[in-house]
Amino acid sequence: MSLQMNLQMNLQMNLQMNLQMSLQMSLQMNLRMKNMLTIALPALLLLQLPVAASAQAQPLSATEIVRRADDNRRGKSACSEIVMTVVRPTWQREIGVKSWAKGDKLALTLITSPAKEKGQAFLKRGKDLWSWMPSIGRMVKMSSSVMGQAWMGSDFTNDDMVRQSSIVSDFDHTLHGEESVNGTLCYKVTLVPHEDAAVVWGKIMLWASKADFVEAKAEYYDEDGALVNTMLSYDVKPFGKHKLATRMEMIPADKPDQKTVMTIIKYDFDAPIDDSFFSQQNMKKMENK
Repeated sequence: MSLQMNLQMNLQMNLQMNLQMSLQMSLQMNLRMKNMLTIALPALLLLQLPVAASAQAQPLSATEIVRRADDNRRGKSACSEIVMTVVRPTWQREIGVKSWAKGDKLALTLITSPAKEKGQAFLKRGKDLWSWMPSIGRMVKMSSSVMGQAWMGSDFTNDDMVRQSSIVSDFDHTLHGEESVNGTLCYKVTLVPHEDAAVVWGKIMLWASKADFVEAKAEYYDEDGALVNTMLSYDVKPFGKHKLATRMEMIPADKPDQKTVMTIIKYDFDAPIDDSFFSQQNMKKMENK
């Protein structure tokens, strides 16, 4: 009987010791794992932070900046009403303008005032341009050679108004960092035309706001690198999902005492316009629009 009791006691003691040892080993392993995780997790997070930060702060290319500025101005389609004021030292005159555009291939511009020019229209289909003059009942196809000429006696060129050239596809783009224009932080981009592009300017300097890609300023240079015109933009307002400067001033470098001011009265984006609207036949019917 005594032998049996001794065996039972020894067995219980061995079981208790094994259980205690197993529990201690398990606790020690858990503690080690906890310590390893405490050290490893922050390290893993630190390794991931530069990747996340890099993805969020990925800089835009110069071409993407120009594309976004162009998209902000155009939309899928647009209908607008503007007043252009030609300012000279001793006189000034106003021109009323309505325009319709679809993408960068179709555009129609109509003169609504003054009376003697009312009904004159300009049509763009792809790279082809026409002018309709109702006073003489004549349709004229415009060549690239007249794109640099003054539009309706203003300081804007024909190309500024009818947009034969594309600031996205006809130019190479180089980003020159950031600058403030009238208190707005902007991307500064140089546009140099492709060798085979039929464009007016030898170079364009463009400042587009970082926040909304609104064109805050532009400088236009001839092929010899001389500054010809400077455009400054003011009074940015929302138009649906877009933001636009509602007043733009074009100032010739050699005549600082004159300028042309373009004021937006109305601007509607993404209205449905059928391609057939942009036709020579429709140009002739636009006088009473």
